[in-house]
Amino acid sequence: MIAAIERLGNASLSTIKSLHDTISFAIKIIFRMFDRKTYNSAMKAVLIDQIYFTSVQILPLFITASVIFGSLLTGIVFKVIRDLGLGGYLGHILMGFVVTEMSPFITVMLIALRSGSAINTEVAVMKVNKELKTLEVFNIDVINYLFLPRIINGMISLILLSSLFSIVVLTSGLLFSGMILGMSADAYVRVLLTSIVFSDIIILILKCFTFGFFVTLLPIRYGMTASDDLTSIPISVLNGMVKVFISIVIIEVLTLIARSI
Repeated sequence: MIAAIERLGNASLSTIKSLHDTISFAIKIIFRMFDRKTYNSAMKAVLIDQIYFTSVQILPLFITASVIFGSLLTGIVFKVIRDLGLGGYLGHILMGFVVTEMSPFITVMLIALRSGSAINTEVAVMKVNKELKTLEVFNIDVINYLFLPRIINGMISLILLSSLFSIVVLTSGLLFSGMILGMSADAYVRVLLTSIVFSDIIILILKCFTFGFFVTLLPIRYGMTASDDLTSIPISVLNGMVKVFISIVIIEVLTLIARSI
């Protein structure tokens, strides 16, 4: 009984310490993000490269996935709307559910699987190979040079790719609206325009920025927990990606609560 209580206490203390370290690291990153001195030429060059790697190189795969998932999702939504006689709620369902909820969620999952895991592995390898210490020896700020460009890139890429996914979904909706509901293109566009809610757009933008922030911050944070042993790399990647997916669920739940208030 005592041993079980000790294990529970140790696990609780470890969780609290990990959460404290993560919050402290996030606050440090946010302060650096709003410091004009952070944005030197080297940092901007790294940021541009990261945006290219995350948002441009992924475009063929992302567009293909958007067309497949977007068409499937839109087709199901339109069929349900027709079967349940919910045509009057078409715009609210598309804008309030598909665009505001599903687009950023699917986008962040793809970014987490591709870029989040890559960043986690990259930072862990650099930690094991002592590259981070080498940069510090040469007075190179690892936060400004390595971490911030990746985090800002995650935020920018999330909003750009989520917008692209939404465009693909709404475009496929134009096709399904004619095939399933018999709507004209003008009627479909009018329904979408009248269903746009400004508060939902604000929540969507904040949600994308928050997703992008944590889907890159947590891999960096847990990549730095790697020790000098090569076997610590997969452990840090596993821990980091688990925390990423937990944070995605938490953010999704919080935004749903915010929209319902």
